[in-house]
Amino acid sequence: MDFLQVTLYLLDGFKLTCLLFALTLIISLPLGLLISFCTMSKIKPVSYVARVIVWIVRGVPLMLQIFIIYYVPGFFDFNIFAKVDNFFFLNTGMKDMGRFIAVLIAFSVNYACYFSEIFRGGIQSIPVGQYEACAVLGMKRRQTFIHIILPQVIKRIVPPTSNEVITLVKDTALSRVILVSELIMQAEKLMASALIWPLFYSGVFYLVFVGILTLLFNYIEKKLSYYKV
Repeated sequence: MDFLQVTLYLLDGFKLTCLLFALTLIISLPLGLLISFCTMSKIKPVSYVARVIVWIVRGVPLMLQIFIIYYVPGFFDFNIFAKVDNFFFLNTGMKDMGRFIAVLIAFSVNYACYFSEIFRGGIQSIPVGQYEACAVLGMKRRQTFIHIILPQVIKRIVPPTSNEVITLVKDTALSRVILVSELIMQAEKLMASALIWPLFYSGVFYLVFVGILTLLFNYIEKKLSYYKV
């Protein structure tokens, strides 16, 4: 295979990498915000359960979480992901959708827990006096959070959130542990043809992706720089 053929072959895997990345963010960001509200809840059982879930998810390696989500249902004769595979293959011709969905669940839950801690830290970093001042002015709690607190929180959480988002780009390579054909796995398939250099070439795709995200987050930080706190 020449350089162009290898590039096109790797792009097939990179498309899946980008899809996994995008869907994970779409799911994990709002879910993380919800979990952060639960961890800060004044209802003790809700707060306790949320904190335990966050502790477990953050403490167990992501690779192991992928294995658990994909393989454990099979121990109970309920291999839902195999059924999803069959359904999509018979109806659309798409392969390995069950594996992809299992990975998406694992990534979404994992990153939601990490984002929840970032959101919680950002929200709790706002001085209590600002809430009290808004209450004196007659603002409702919802108005206070959306118009006063949230803009400041967003400004404060952009740097740590950008780190997690960039980490997510590289973590997508873990999906190959259950044979999801993302970028790295596509490169590994070429190794069977005695082509080793595509594995190193795949790093260029990640570098470009991370470079674009870095520029994007730098732009966002500059746009939010007028929120001085």
